[in-house]
Amino acid sequence: MTGLTLLIPLAIGAGLVGLAAFLWALQNGQYEDLDGAALRILIDDEAEDDGQA
Repeated sequence: MTGLTLLIPLAIGAGLVGLAAFLWALQNGQYEDLDGAALRILIDDEAEDDGQA
């Protein structure tokens, strides 16, 4: 039983830290452009490096 008195507050604290990190990321625009990173891999950078189109 004494283990639960330590583990329950620890689990609640870890959950609150995770929630705070998620809310911080949400406020700082981390989820604004969900398609940008997925489409960025399709861009051909070699044509830009050579100066050729």
